[in-house]
Amino acid sequence: MLVEVWSDVVCPWCYIGKRRFEEARRQLDADPAFDEEIDVVYRPYQLDPSAPATPTPVRDAYARKFGGPEQADQIINHVTGVAAESGLDFHLERAQRANTGDAHRLLWWARQGGPPGAQDALKERLLRAYFVEGENIADRDVLASAAEAAGLDGAAARRALDEGTGAAELIESLAFAAEAGITAVPTYVLDGRWSIPGARDPDTFVQVIKRLTAKARDEA
Repeated sequence: MLVEVWSDVVCPWCYIGKRRFEEARRQLDADPAFDEEIDVVYRPYQLDPSAPATPTPVRDAYARKFGGPEQADQIINHVTGVAAESGLDFHLERAQRANTGDAHRLLWWARQGGPPGAQDALKERLLRAYFVEGENIADRDVLASAAEAAGLDGAAARRALDEGTGAAELIESLAFAAEAGITAVPTYVLDGRWSIPGARDPDTFVQVIKRLTAKARDEA
């Protein structure tokens, strides 16, 4: 089963959803009756495609978007609490909102040229860089370091970014998401046929995947 996860690296629910989906996969792997292989690929979605490369404190970005500092603090406190339930230690007080185009290009590059699991490892590293460490995920040196930390060639990653690798594919994927009606992230698309919107709890992922797997077998 191919699971395409449309997400952004500055989306808190995408990080929370990643943890919940990972728990769902652990439950499925532990079920002897479930023998479907799941291949996860991350697809790009930009919450703010017009964001500059120069970073802005996320609290300021939230305040502008959601109606002021008080509302921003409420949102930050809420998602931080929910993230903690999944074992994530958010530090949004240090997070810097910036354009994610290069990050998505690097994720595409990792999927195309890296070993199995490379894209997932890079996705994890980029999410941590933003939500935990306060790194500027629009900075190409930061991105190259993230690639290296994920087990990829950091110098090759930097060259890929500087050479524009994945730029056309990013535009194409963003256009596809718009045409497909994907308006919120995370969105999980299973075998190109079914979608699960939002950071659902692990049990929901498990139940839906099992039901859709059984349906696909019945239709075969």
